[in-house]
Amino acid sequence: MPTLTRWYIKSALVYLAAALLLSFVLALPTSINLPLFIRYMNPAYFHLFLVGWVTQMIFGVIYWMFPIITRAQPRGNERLGWASYALLNAGLLLRVVGEPLIGVRPEARLGWLLALSAWLQWLAAVIFVVLAWPRVKEKYRGG
Repeated sequence: MPTLTRWYIKSALVYLAAALLLSFVLALPTSINLPLFIRYMNPAYFHLFLVGWVTQMIFGVIYWMFPIITRAQPRGNERLGWASYALLNAGLLLRVVGEPLIGVRPEARLGWLLALSAWLQWLAAVIFVVLAWPRVKEKYRGG
């Protein structure tokens, strides 16, 4: 299994655990005085689950299991894979921090955090598509 795949899958499992823990905390009754920051993390929960768990698991498996491009470079440019991984995780973590910050301090004009987060995650997805696209082919021709 490629190192990048292991990182994607391990990260996915960490995000799954974080999403499940956060879902438990968010389900606690409002009579329990949680910090306001935590109460504003509902959108972050969805991002932890969908981007952190689902997307990273899919990216990791695609990088590992899709057909090879050539024997010399079976999975394409590995640096693109690492760039995608870094951008996806940076965007996700920025979202997890930025979303509740905006809820707690709307006067601080921190909306740019969410825009930057979305842009980083979008760029990560585009880079991954560029990396994986050549591997979606009809037949390996040996090269």
